[in-house]
Amino acid sequence: MTSGTTPGLTRFNTLEETAATAELHEVCASSAWGSKLLAQRPFTTVDSLFAASDAAMAELNTADLEEAMAGHPPIGRPKPGDPTSAREQRGMAGASEELKNELLELNLAYQEKFGHVFLICATGATAEFMLGQIKVRIENEAEAEAEIVRAELTKINRIRLTRLVEEGSAA
Repeated sequence: MTSGTTPGLTRFNTLEETAATAELHEVCASSAWGSKLLAQRPFTTVDSLFAASDAAMAELNTADLEEAMAGHPPIGRPKPGDPTSAREQRGMAGASEELKNELLELNLAYQEKFGHVFLICATGATAEFMLGQIKVRIENEAEAEAEIVRAELTKINRIRLTRLVEEGSAA
């Protein structure tokens, strides 16, 4: 991927605000994050878009992070009919029923402890890796886990923004 400009970035820069807002919502469900990026258009390079995304994510408060996480289904249960969710969780496709059940149990325990879904950048990750990560992360303190979630969201946003500027859609 180029760090300069792309036809997709030019398209995004010139979208009407409502359409750009919808595109950004497909990347991240946080309206605060999306508003921060909209306010900085036009972006001169893909790297400047990434930098703005990373900075906006770093500034999100707890409520904004909760809004962002609400846009993500639990690992192992992609949103039906959502190609982004299915693509990002592709690593779960070949998982055994035993592994899926263990992950479901740990997802529920994680959600009970932290109040939100277990969030991990699943793109390219195997089911075994994600299971290992939830086993480790469920032991974290809430503050430490919140920063890990922020970092995972930052990675996910970059992947989705890459699709947006390369393919013209985050979906």
